[in-house]
Amino acid sequence: MRDERTLRVLDTGLRRAAENLALNRALLECHQEGRSPHTLRFLRFQPSALVGFHQNVDQELLPGVCRAEGIDIQRRITGGGAIYFDPTQIGWELYLDRRFLGTADMEAIAGRICRAAAEGIRRLGVDARYRPRNDIEVDGRKISGTGGAFDGDSILYQGTLLLDFDVERMLRVLRIPAEKLSDKAIASARERVANLKDLLGALPPLHQVHDALAGAFAEAFGVDPVPGELNTAEQDRFREALAEMDTPEWIYQRNRPVSDAPLLEGVHRCPGGFMRAGLILDRDRGRIAQAWITGDFFTHPRRMVADLEAALRGIPVAQLEPAVHAFFDGYRVEMLHLTREDFLQVLRQALASAGTGQDAHAVG
Repeated sequence: MRDERTLRVLDTGLRRAAENLALNRALLECHQEGRSPHTLRFLRFQPSALVGFHQNVDQELLPGVCRAEGIDIQRRITGGGAIYFDPTQIGWELYLDRRFLGTADMEAIAGRICRAAAEGIRRLGVDARYRPRNDIEVDGRKISGTGGAFDGDSILYQGTLLLDFDVERMLRVLRIPAEKLSDKAIASARERVANLKDLLGALPPLHQVHDALAGAFAEAFGVDPVPGELNTAEQDRFREALAEMDTPEWIYQRNRPVSDAPLLEGVHRCPGGFMRAGLILDRDRGRIAQAWITGDFFTHPRRMVADLEAALRGIPVAQLEPAVHAFFDGYRVEMLHLTREDFLQVLRQALASAGTGQDAHAVG
């Protein structure tokens, strides 16, 4: 049984991306199994470019730039968009369950956690405030971004704190429109973020930052923060996860295989994130040969998207909409600000890109 009156505080230090993300999996899975206490983890990354679980590396990053600059590429276990990490940021993560938080509503969870994080940052001497849905700002400038995921009853909620962050380097490794790399655009991006060093004139010691955040979280949850270490179960699960995740197969799993067949692509932006769909059609038989769905959204279980892609493979194009409805009718899934209609919409957009109008009408 967990001690509901304490919050274990871990500092796992500066690590490679693969190690940090393998620890994500180990801690979340062990927590879900009841083998981990409620935990606050502090972490830092060696230079790393991370894609969300459902994203395609080549669509979101510039792998050549990453390799040339010694930046690790990795895939997170959570959804969301591509981000850049390096030692100029502190990461913090909470592993809690819904009963501990008193609600299953992610909006309410995000608000409670972000308000506590903002209080922790205020204790360092800056006027940090929570801005829904998931940012923490100082005078309208972002100092911390956050996001959450769930696994059964367990919640993983993550955030960053900008210490002395280089916006320009981040922009160089993410695949973004060229107009956002102009001097004016880079200057504008810098103006939208706030670094702790700039706000305070000098960086406080890391342990002081950790203590401020840990104290604020503990006070918000009515628990005692207790320094701790990884337990044996977590260490074993970490080694297993690292063996799987520190591989090209894990990192590039959402990249599409090379095909001579034309690819139909669609995009859809919705409250749950940004979605892309790719379809290869067997036009002679009027069927879907392959389907891919990527983007910066959140689902549980994570493999739901792969299962949906498999369910669409080989079906008649005209049966796409009934097939999507049948899939969701028989599949237990939790989605954050996302609906089955969003998946249908992005698939319709892909079919419409054929330019005939006939394919789009078949699922409309």
